[in-house]
Amino acid sequence: MCGIAGFVGPGDSADLRRMNAALVHRGPDDEGIWFDEACRVFLGHRRLSILDLAGGHQPMWTHDGRLGVIFNGEIYNHAELRKELVALGHAFRTDHSDTEVLIEGYRAWGESLTTRLNGMWAFAIYDRAKRSLFCSRDRFGKKPFYYLHRPGAFAFASELSALVQHPAVERRVSQRALIKYFAYGYIPSPLSIYEGVRRLPGGYSLTYDLATDAVKLGRYWDFVLEPFDRIPADPEGEWGERLRDLLDRAVKRRLIADVPLGAFLSGGIDSSAVTAFAARHVPRGALKTFSIGFNEPSFDESRHAQRVAQLFQTEHHLEKLSIEQARALMSPIAGKLDEPLGDSSLLPTYLLCGHARKHVTVALGGDGADELFAGYDPFHALSLANAYSRVVPRPVHRAIQFAVARLPVSHRYMSLDFRLKRTLRGLSYPARLWCPVWMSTLDHGELAELFLQPLDIEDVFSEAIEEWERCTQKTLLDRVLQFYTKLYLQDDILVKVDRASMMHSLEVRAPFLDIELVDFVRRIPGSYKFRNGETKYILKKALEPLLPDDVLRRSKKGFGVPVGKWFREGAIQPMLNGSSMLEEKFVRQRLREHQAGKSDQRAFLWNAWMLEHWALGHAPEAMATPQ
Repeated sequence: MCGIAGFVGPGDSADLRRMNAALVHRGPDDEGIWFDEACRVFLGHRRLSILDLAGGHQPMWTHDGRLGVIFNGEIYNHAELRKELVALGHAFRTDHSDTEVLIEGYRAWGESLTTRLNGMWAFAIYDRAKRSLFCSRDRFGKKPFYYLHRPGAFAFASELSALVQHPAVERRVSQRALIKYFAYGYIPSPLSIYEGVRRLPGGYSLTYDLATDAVKLGRYWDFVLEPFDRIPADPEGEWGERLRDLLDRAVKRRLIADVPLGAFLSGGIDSSAVTAFAARHVPRGALKTFSIGFNEPSFDESRHAQRVAQLFQTEHHLEKLSIEQARALMSPIAGKLDEPLGDSSLLPTYLLCGHARKHVTVALGGDGADELFAGYDPFHALSLANAYSRVVPRPVHRAIQFAVARLPVSHRYMSLDFRLKRTLRGLSYPARLWCPVWMSTLDHGELAELFLQPLDIEDVFSEAIEEWERCTQKTLLDRVLQFYTKLYLQDDILVKVDRASMMHSLEVRAPFLDIELVDFVRRIPGSYKFRNGETKYILKKALEPLLPDDVLRRSKKGFGVPVGKWFREGAIQPMLNGSSMLEEKFVRQRLREHQAGKSDQRAFLWNAWMLEHWALGHAPEAMATPQ
C-alpha cells in the first residue's frame, strides 16, 4: 500500500516534498519525487513494498518516457493482464509489478483500462503527449483520493493531511460537511471537511487537461442490483456452490504478496469464512490470525475467534482492549485522522491493525459482506416498520414514541431500548429517510438546534434520497441494501479501515469486494439475502459445508466499544471550555441528559468529541468559527 500526492500549476518541489512527507505512514519503505518545472507538473509517491520489492519504485515510467504513474493499491489480476499485454506486443521491464501493468494497460486501452481491473486503487497517470492527468479510484472507494481544482491549479493526494501542505489549499471547515457529519456520522462523498476540497467517488475517473485547465469526471462503474430472471430449482445449492467458488478465488487472489500475510478473525461469519478459505491455500498451521477482545462482556467475542482459529489450526494472536488503553489511544487517533469520523469502532480497528502489524504487512478482512448480504440489524426492522407506518396513526405513534423514550437507558451493545428508540425515530419520517435517520446521531430538529439555523431534511440527507430514487429495484429491502453499499460502506467502513490500517503501515484486503464475486451477488434477489427474518441467508447456506452451526447462527456482534458508558461515567467528555466548534449550550444539555440516564446520546457525544479533537490538530483556527 502507498500514498500519492501531486499537483499542476503554482507551487514548487518543496511543496511536493512536504505533501509527500505527510504520507510517510502510508509508505515507509521508499519515496519517489518527480517534477517538470517547465510544464509545472509535480508527482510524489510513498511506498509500502508488497509486490516486486526490488522493481516497484514510483513514479514509474514507460520505456519511452511518455507515461508516468503514481499508484496506491493492489491489482489482483495483474498477472493475467500482463499476459494479455505481452500478447499485444508490450514489453515489460519489471518482473511482476502491478504498477507497470497500469501504465502499459493505459497505453493499450486508454481510459477503459479501469473496467478491466480487479483490485483496489487510486492512481494518477501523466500523459506527456496529451498533456493530461488521468486519475481513478476503485469501484467501492477502498483507496482514498482527494483533490482541489481552482483556476490554474490542480492538486491531489491520498489524504487531506498531505493535500493541505499545498499553498492553494485553505483549511476552511465546510459547514455543509459538518451538518452532514452529524447527520450520517461520516462525511459523504464527494464532500470533504474542507471547503473546496472534493473526494473522487468510488467507481469514478477524472481527467485533468493541462492545456485547458479543465476537469472532466466520468463514472466507469456503478453498483446496480439486477436480480436473475430465473430462480434455479435449488437456489441454495446452486448459488451456494457458486458463492463458495467465487469467494475461494477472491481469497486466493489476495494471498499473493512478497511479504508476511495474515487475516483478521473476530469469530463472526465474515472473518471466519475468509479464514476458512485462506487456510486452504497456505500450509497447515502457517496462517496467522488476529483478534481483539474487550473487558466489557457485552462487547467481547474473543472466545468465538479462538474457537474458529482452533478449527482451522491457525497461529492465532489475541489482544485485549481495556478502558485505559482506549482512553490513551483516543486523542492520538483523532489527531492522526485527516478528517473526522464518528465510527467508534475505529478504536478497536486501530488497535487490531497495530497488533497485526507486529507480525505481518498484509491482512485479509471481512469488509463488505454485511452490505452485500443484508447483514445489519435494521433489516430486521423493515417489514415491521412497513406495517407499523401503514397501520399506526400519527397521534398514536407519537404516544408510543413518548412511552418508549421513558425506557431505562442501557449501554450494552445494540440494547433493546436503543433499537426501539432508533426505530421509532425513523418512522416519524417518510420511508426514503428511514435508514439514514435510524443511523443518524441526531434527528432533524436537533440538527437545526445544534447549528442554530433551519435545515431542509431533504438537503441534509440528499445522498441517501438520491440512492433511494436511483435504485433499479423498488422494494424497501433493495433500497436499504443500496444505501448501505453505496454510502455507509464507502464513506464509513472503508474509510475507517484504510485510515486505521495505514496509521500502522498495514495493508488490508477485502475478498468480499472482489468484482467477480460482487457481480454475482448483486444478481441474487434480495429475498435470498434477508429471508424469513434471517440476515445473510444465502451466504450462511453457502458456508454450511465449511463453518459450524454455532458460528453461522449466533447473533451478530459488531466491532463496537462502550462509549456510552464512558461518557456517562465521565471518563471522557466533549470540550466545554469555550473552544468548541459547536453550540455549547446544546452539547451541555445532551451531556447532562446522558449522564442522568434520561436519554442515550452516545452517538452525538462521540461525534462531537472526535470532531473537536480532530480540529485541535488539523484546523485549530476553525474552532468556534465553522464556515
